[in-house]
Amino acid sequence: MKSIRIVLWVAILVMVAVLGWLTFDMTQPKQQAASGPFGVPFTLVAQNGEQITEKAFTGKPTALFFGFTHCPEVCPTTLFELNGWLDKVDPEGNKLQAYFITVDPERDTPEVLGQYVSNVSKRITGISGPPDKVLEMVKGYRVYYKKVPTDEAKPDGDYTMDHTASVFLLDANGQFSGTIAYGENPETAVKKLENLTRG
Repeated sequence: MKSIRIVLWVAILVMVAVLGWLTFDMTQPKQQAASGPFGVPFTLVAQNGEQITEKAFTGKPTALFFGFTHCPEVCPTTLFELNGWLDKVDPEGNKLQAYFITVDPERDTPEVLGQYVSNVSKRITGISGPPDKVLEMVKGYRVYYKKVPTDEAKPDGDYTMDHTASVFLLDANGQFSGTIAYGENPETAVKKLENLTRG
C-alpha cells in the first residue's frame, strides 16, 4: 500500500513538472513576440523605386494596408478614408505614417503602385518588389490573400485577389497595436489613430 502511494506521488510530481514546462514553453514565444516588432524582416521597393525595409515601420506610429490596384471597391475606399483620417488626426504630417503593400506584385510594380496611390493620397506610400519577396513579407505579417480567377473556365486568365481588408496599426516601435476594420465607424477609426499618436 505504501509503495503504491509513493508511485502515485511520483506520478503526480512528474505531471506537475511536465505541465509547468509546457506552460512555460507555450507562453514564452508569445511574450517574446509581444515585445518585438510585428511582422518579419524584408527588403522591398517603395513606389519611388527606392529600397525599403521593416525599419521604415518604426520611429513613428504606422498604418499598414494590404491590397491591390485592380481592387474594385475595398482598396480605393480604404485608401481614400485612411487619407482623410490621417489629415484629420495629423494635419502637419509629422506624427503618423502609412503604407499600402500590394498582395498582387505580379501586376503591381512599384511604378504602377505609385501612380495608383498618388491619385488618392500624398500621405500613403506604396510598397512592391519581386513577387516572391513581397508575398513572403505579406505572409510574415499574417495577412490573408488568395488569387481568384474571374472566369473559372480560364484559370490562367484574368483574376482578382481575396485579402485581409483591415488596416494594421503599429506603434512607434513597430509593435502591433490594433486594427481598423473595413467599414468601421469613421469616428472610431479617428479615435484609434489619435490614441496611436499618444503612444
